Amino acid sequence: MTAVFTPLLLTLGPAAVLVVMLVVFAETGLLLGFVLPGDSLLFLSGALVTSHVVGVPIWLVMIGVVLAAAAGDQLGYLIGRRYGPAVFRRETSRFLRPEYVDRAHDFFERRGNAAVIIGRFIPIIRTFTPTVAGVARMPRGRFTAYNVVGAVLWGSGMVALGALFGGIPLVAQHVEVITIGFAGLSVVPLGIELLRMRRTRARAAQTPEPPESAEPAASSGPAESAEAA
Repeated sequence: MTAVFTPLLLTLGPAAVLVVMLVVFAETGLLLGFVLPGDSLLFLSGALVTSHVVGVPIWLVMIGVVLAAAAGDQLGYLIGRRYGPAVFRRETSRFLRPEYVDRAHDFFERRGNAAVIIGRFIPIIRTFTPTVAGVARMPRGRFTAYNVVGAVLWGSGMVALGALFGGIPLVAQHVEVITIGFAGLSVVPLGIELLRMRRTRARAAQTPEPPESAEPAASSGPAESAEAA
């Protein structure tokens, strides 16, 4: 997917920042994170800026990405808060699969408020966490605070990572190959998280249920009482 955006970014020049911002916003705001290359696109953007292919200062790219990321998550949160669980009941949808939602919900339950920040760095989980937080009625002010922190760490961090390695001549000459590899690496956290969830569910399934309490012994009948007398 990154290969589709590479020639577009090279052609647009400074206007490419707007494309990057739109993709980052749509990833969580429009629940399209499973088809958009968020991590690899930010890495590519940083590499292109450092290589002077896109005539935009690095700080401007970072600000644009952070704003788009925060706005996208905020919209996802508002959608979840406004429509509740019904937003995930679209049986005709090809992308809002129950397993995706379950993963994000389990992650949010285990990580709590920090899931808003940590989820930023996990593909797919990143897409649904804001909406799940809205459905769970997480306080708006608290979500906004965690959302901004996550957007700054993820957005500026990924662009800076691309800029750092993009300044290396070998990297600058093989940007596409590196971004493809980086996209593959970005799936690793998701795989680890899925493995943990699977193990947790397996342990829960193997845990025996507590035995039912025995019924109290029947009271002695009239015959037994008479015999005792």
